[in-house]
Amino acid sequence: MLGTQRELRVLGPADLDQVTGLLSRDPVVNVVTDYRARTTQLHPRWLNGEVLGYFEDDRLTSLCHSAANLIPVMAGRPALEMFAERAAGQGRRCSTLLGPSDQVEVMWDRLSTLWSPARSIRPDQPHLEITGPPLVDPDPFVMVSRPDEVDTLYPACVAMYTEEVGVSPEEHGGASLYRARVAQLVSRGWSFARIEEGRVVFKAEIAAASPHACQVQGVYVAPDRRGEGLGTAGMAAVVDLAMRHVAPVVSLYVNAHNEPARRVYERVGFRHTATFTTIMF
Repeated sequence: MLGTQRELRVLGPADLDQVTGLLSRDPVVNVVTDYRARTTQLHPRWLNGEVLGYFEDDRLTSLCHSAANLIPVMAGRPALEMFAERAAGQGRRCSTLLGPSDQVEVMWDRLSTLWSPARSIRPDQPHLEITGPPLVDPDPFVMVSRPDEVDTLYPACVAMYTEEVGVSPEEHGGASLYRARVAQLVSRGWSFARIEEGRVVFKAEIAAASPHACQVQGVYVAPDRRGEGLGTAGMAAVVDLAMRHVAPVVSLYVNAHNEPARRVYERVGFRHTATFTTIMF
């Protein structure tokens, strides 16, 4: 009796329907890969990387997004081992390895001997979702950011990134690229902020979106304004605006140790649906 035939393939535009069909089995957890697949149509030059498909008996069962972010998707151990072997053979091209903890940990077991030391390992990150109206009143002063506000938004974005990641996005000549990213999110209507007297006191952005869900990133409250409830009301406003204009479900993931942020999201109505691990290089 023949065993299961396993194969790894680099996917392309002809595979898009299969890919989005697989991702739709868990569309909120998979929103980043779904967004990347739809916006690039799986063209490698637009991905600046590749999406790998793992097939069993010619049936697509799991994926790995391999670009700036290395993200395993719905993968069991045989697929994860093959994904890790390919990544090991190519050398590290990503700045982060992230996704559901059980999958990331299998890949990191293989890659850690080659890619260590990681700059930061963040295990047990709660992945949170909200599917209905926020449980608290939205801040009416949180608005969709305008293109003429990019100069005001940019310092807050740099401050948030530096606080969260531990390095400035402007290092190694990255300022122009990061500013372009901020402007891009604003142009899409994916940036939200409360601005007082020319200064951002709360902000957040959408990092990725699909017809099913969107993922929030970059939540920030000015340090001297923390403890006033701006984060809770601000996130309620982001949920309200995102659900009305972007996608029906809002998600994010948060560091396990960030108890203040976790309490904010709980008050707004987010619930814990998965656990992520992020490994940063």
